Amino acid sequence: MAVAGTPATGCGAGAGSPAPVPSPPVPPTAPRPAPAPHRFAGLPVQVTHGPRDRPRVALTFHGQGDPAIAEAVLAEAERAGARLTVLAVGSWLDAHPALARRILDGGHDLGNHTQRHLTISAMGEREAYAEISGCADRLRRLTGSIGTWFRPSRTQYATPLVQRLARRAGYPHVLSYDVDSLDFTSPGAPAVTRKIAGEIRNGSVVSLHLGYADTITALPALLDELDRRGLRAVTTTELLTR
Repeated sequence: MAVAGTPATGCGAGAGSPAPVPSPPVPPTAPRPAPAPHRFAGLPVQVTHGPRDRPRVALTFHGQGDPAIAEAVLAEAERAGARLTVLAVGSWLDAHPALARRILDGGHDLGNHTQRHLTISAMGEREAYAEISGCADRLRRLTGSIGTWFRPSRTQYATPLVQRLARRAGYPHVLSYDVDSLDFTSPGAPAVTRKIAGEIRNGSVVSLHLGYADTITALPALLDELDRRGLRAVTTTELLTR
């Protein structure tokens, strides 16, 4: 019982109680900027593989083609606990901008594979630089970073000119590879798996493509084979980090 002159207290709001003030809406958290390129001391400008003394490999994908296949590749890799490196073509990001953040949110590396995926080795300096910087601009606009890696288009190795232009654009290293899956020739999933399994070893960087059905069909068997051998599929950044 309340004492005269003393207001009653309780959990419920009584008559005359002020209405509760609604909390202000919480603004959405902006995504963190993507990682920037990193200079690895002691490594050459053109990187073809990682350390041979650790059971790690990098599965690197040319980012172009059917976005549904790209989504399936990412999902299969994540199911197996693998992390990939995707070198995206700028025109592909123009058509499918949400894939940039999807790749990063899955824990994968995202890099630059030129703007139009033309033969960069045959270009003059101005056109080649536009190919590199054009894709870098797309990546920066979509993710806050130019991406962690650059890989030249339609060639395994960058010419000295392309290496120099990549450094000018902000990439200390050019990413090559030592295992070519040849998945872009559509040889069938078993052939893709055999080709990689026959050549991969500690430190390998494997070239694959997101836009081919054979690739997604081959991926479960490939990841199982890596697991059987005790090889971990990691991002290229992790592969090269001591």
